[in-house]
Amino acid sequence: MTAPEITIATPADRRAVVDTLVAAFVKDPVLRHLFPDEETYPRYAATFFGNLFDKRVHRSSIWTIGGGASVAIWEPPAAGHETSAEVRYPADVQARVQSYDEAVHAALPEFPFWYLGVLGTHPDSAGRGWGRAVMRAGLERAAADGLPAILETSKPANVELYRRAGWEVVGSLSEPVPTWVMQQSPR
Repeated sequence: MTAPEITIATPADRRAVVDTLVAAFVKDPVLRHLFPDEETYPRYAATFFGNLFDKRVHRSSIWTIGGGASVAIWEPPAAGHETSAEVRYPADVQARVQSYDEAVHAALPEFPFWYLGVLGTHPDSAGRGWGRAVMRAGLERAAADGLPAILETSKPANVELYRRAGWEVVGSLSEPVPTWVMQQSPR
């Protein structure tokens, strides 16, 4: 059996992409730091991922597979590294989102790069290699531009997964959530 085709997301894919990411990140350290309340997590996470989707969908930098079951949201270098500040949450949530955005973006390099902001696979589709496939689509785009790719992860187990995929740790943050910044040079 062959894997489904990798596609560039369109506005019609928004709901599937957001639903996948809300489910994929339910135990993620950053998302749980930002949205710790079980009752409000689904709503706030959907707003968070919907905002990221809306900012990137017209830049042709969101790759999906399996009808949105796996998603890579990439930020092209020309886009500038925007924060999520224009979305309004309650004051405590807003402060956590803004603090995390500021800490991560201060740790990112000054040179141009493609930024893998979100990579997630719906739990029902995990283990098929689809996450790696949609990640690779963005890496190929970065390589075509002759630019490195950057990501950050807050899951220690992900560091090794990304290393096996050719990424290397180039920095880290201890606050507000332990986070590793990783880079992959163009191939």
